[in-house]
Amino acid sequence: MYRGRVRTTLPVIACCEPLTRAPLGVDQAVTLAARLKALADPARLRLISLLAASPTGDVCVCELTGPLGLSQPTVSHHLKVLHEAGLVTREKRSTWAYYSVVPEAFDALAQVLAPPR
Repeated sequence: MYRGRVRTTLPVIACCEPLTRAPLGVDQAVTLAARLKALADPARLRLISLLAASPTGDVCVCELTGPLGLSQPTVSHHLKVLHEAGLVTREKRSTWAYYSVVPEAFDALAQVLAPPR
């Protein structure tokens, strides 16, 4: 649902201290919260899994409806949320959009959430 906020794609923040080592700055907390919120949906987690497991590295939106059992508009909505959070990239080819995972975004998430050693 649109609530009057401007939606933009979040940048990849790869230089954050882990949560357990230093307090997050405001911008870092906003980015991290948006990414975690985007991932906090079973369909979106499955989409990330399907994209990451793709042998070609990218998948057409038309190939994702069957495995998820969701309509194309619903899958497109979930992919849009993931794209806005900076977790996937989108490339338009003819009338279809192809999506792939942004590895740096997940590396940054893993780095921030890493427990102390």
